[in-house]
Amino acid sequence: MINSYIEASRCLLCTDAPCTEACPKGLDPARGIRAIRFENEHCAGLNLNAEDCLGSTGSAGSTGSAGSTTCDAPCEKACLHYDFPIRIREIASTIAKNTKAPTADLSIDFCGFHCENPFMLASSVIGNCYEMIANAFDLGWGGVMYKTISFLSIKEVSPRFDHVDKEGVPFVGFRNMEQLSEHSPEVDFEIIGRLKRNYPSKLIVASIMGKDEFEWARLAQMAEEAGADMIECNFSCPQMKTEGLGSDIGQNNELVRIYSMVLKQATKLPVIAKMTPNVTHIEEPALSARIGGADAVSAINTIKSITLNDRSSVSGQTTVSGYSGKAVMPIAQRMVLDIAKSPGTKGMPISGIGGIETWKDAVGYLRLGCSNVQVCTAVMQYGYRIIDDLIQGTRDYMESRGITHLSELVGEAIDEFVVPGKLDRETYVLPKFNREICVGCGRCAISCRDGGHQAICFDAETRKPSLNGKKCVGCHLCLLVCPVGAISSANRVPKR
Repeated sequence: MINSYIEASRCLLCTDAPCTEACPKGLDPARGIRAIRFENEHCAGLNLNAEDCLGSTGSAGSTGSAGSTTCDAPCEKACLHYDFPIRIREIASTIAKNTKAPTADLSIDFCGFHCENPFMLASSVIGNCYEMIANAFDLGWGGVMYKTISFLSIKEVSPRFDHVDKEGVPFVGFRNMEQLSEHSPEVDFEIIGRLKRNYPSKLIVASIMGKDEFEWARLAQMAEEAGADMIECNFSCPQMKTEGLGSDIGQNNELVRIYSMVLKQATKLPVIAKMTPNVTHIEEPALSARIGGADAVSAINTIKSITLNDRSSVSGQTTVSGYSGKAVMPIAQRMVLDIAKSPGTKGMPISGIGGIETWKDAVGYLRLGCSNVQVCTAVMQYGYRIIDDLIQGTRDYMESRGITHLSELVGEAIDEFVVPGKLDRETYVLPKFNREICVGCGRCAISCRDGGHQAICFDAETRKPSLNGKKCVGCHLCLLVCPVGAISSANRVPKR
């Protein structure tokens, strides 16, 4: 049987997808494949499934129980793939029909504002003008942290984006030299005011950055006058062209405290301090923000990094810049956990940022103590449309667990994290091999031999692996490297 996720990962995620347009049954294979791609398998059955796509027999070209012949896959013939078409009918054969979309309530309160859902556009290029943000709101996003507003004269470099790929997979990590809004504060605040008038139920947050107390205070006042719901203080941008801005502030606990205090004195709006990850203990600047009066923190901004290649050079030169995307998520979540667990910042509202693409990513942040999440890099790669699977997947997860209110998820995983010395070291979990799925590549044996405990034997004639249980320590390296998902976990048992 085909691995539907691996096959869906080949999809180019076309706009106005020809496969959907070609479907004679009115299905939406492109939407179904996208749901699988973004780990929303259950909801994929709303758009693509064996019963509707293949008929009752589940095989192409056969006759169903009602005497109707299944389609000859015009959707696959219309596929634009550069290699060979996505095997849509085989993907459909793995999906159970789903006739009811999940409807769980995703609304949640954040700093006194009732958000219709927890999914926000992060302060960046994806929220830089009225038309863009309005489009995102129409699709279902719950709010925006508008691209950082300042009195600085911003001139961007070209090129300013680059990515880290692995085995042909792009955007594993993303690098950017993007700075702040290039508009004047007057233009940006007019846009914020118009957004608030036309979308009153959406959370509109003005991200700001000043170079001194006067500028911070003035920008905060302008945000309030424009009708913004909250202010996010950019204490964290890692690629400012002038010293003393962005992450230079976030790395100085005293400046974080002072500017947070200045803002709270200048405005009645809730103040969110945006944290830089470029510190040893992120809970320290978070505590300074709280002492200064900040109502919440958002974490994290991008990580300082470099990329060494000709593709990203600017007239032969390069610089330190920000790193984001899927690769930073474990780091970002660890920092969110540090803030959530620290006695000084415990209970402080957190907006989570870093590598969020799927609903599972978002739920992870919520369970670590965040009340909402901000998305950027995934939107840049896939577009605003990913909100569909963020919403559907989270609703489906809530309904599967019988969760009534989204707030029930917030912080529920914090106590699962303990110091290393408290972890169970008396039991282990051995791997379990599925011979039917195994294709005989031997990757598990190579990794165990060269990076593990030499516990997997590989028969070159049958091309099948076998486990030496006496040598296996249950590290699960083999499970992680298997390219077809043929290795899973057995039951946890006492160590021999």
